[in-house]
Amino acid sequence: MQTITLNNPLDMHLHLRDDNMLKLIAPLSSKDFSGALIMPNLVPPISTKDEVIAYKKRILDAIGYDTFNPMMTLFFKPYSKEFLQSVKDEISAIKLYPAGITTNSEGGVETIDTVALAPTLNAMSELNIPLCIHGETNGFVMDRETEFMSVYEELAIAFPKLKIIMEHITTKDAVKMVQKYDNLYATITVQHLLITLDDVAGGMLQPHLFCKPIAKRYEDREALVKIATSGNEKVMFGSDSAPHPKSMKENCGCAAGVFTAPISLQVLTQLFEKNNALDKLQRFIS
Repeated sequence: MQTITLNNPLDMHLHLRDDNMLKLIAPLSSKDFSGALIMPNLVPPISTKDEVIAYKKRILDAIGYDTFNPMMTLFFKPYSKEFLQSVKDEISAIKLYPAGITTNSEGGVETIDTVALAPTLNAMSELNIPLCIHGETNGFVMDRETEFMSVYEELAIAFPKLKIIMEHITTKDAVKMVQKYDNLYATITVQHLLITLDDVAGGMLQPHLFCKPIAKRYEDREALVKIATSGNEKVMFGSDSAPHPKSMKENCGCAAGVFTAPISLQVLTQLFEKNNALDKLQRFIS
């Protein structure tokens, strides 16, 4: 039996929720990971320095004695440079959600206009605060990410010093885009490396595989696997592990989100081994 050692694995896109859910699931990430980038889309969303500090404390309380670094984020809003300077040491990134496009994103950005967003994005550039983006339009579900590529391109050109992370990419178009501009990076989930839309809805509907962005075609999955297992430093692991109560998944209005935190590293190891790329796994998860 082969022993595989991974040093300080990181999950660069994680939902821990709050209250009882936080207490239940946080230890399932802190058991295997040394840290994670924590998403801010609570109700209400995390948007002040006090809220960041208080949420981080709740996370640390929930994980007990595990060694785990919660890297905190703010929910994107128009922020002044003065505010960003005051909170910079408490956060690792700011997360932009198009309004209403996914879970708890109703307070997100209505229109991504580079002119309107410039004061905040220029300040983030100067302060070296990365911008994470849930990159989907509200168009046809299979086209939403591809339609968003022009937005990524516009932002990359308009703010060349701003590090932009394309969250949970799912298409071959996104794989091409992340390699086109120096300031674009991307996270990839474990589920999008494994499944396609066929697995979600090709037979009986599988609610626990339903997430946003939804899984795409075989050629998209192949493109994701190829870049993830290549050692390319433009992409990194972000589980987007997103728990919901069972009652919210197994009903007629299924919530979007796949909960993978407890098995992510094991499944990734199997996938990289299958693709003769175990030597590239450390780079992908750290």
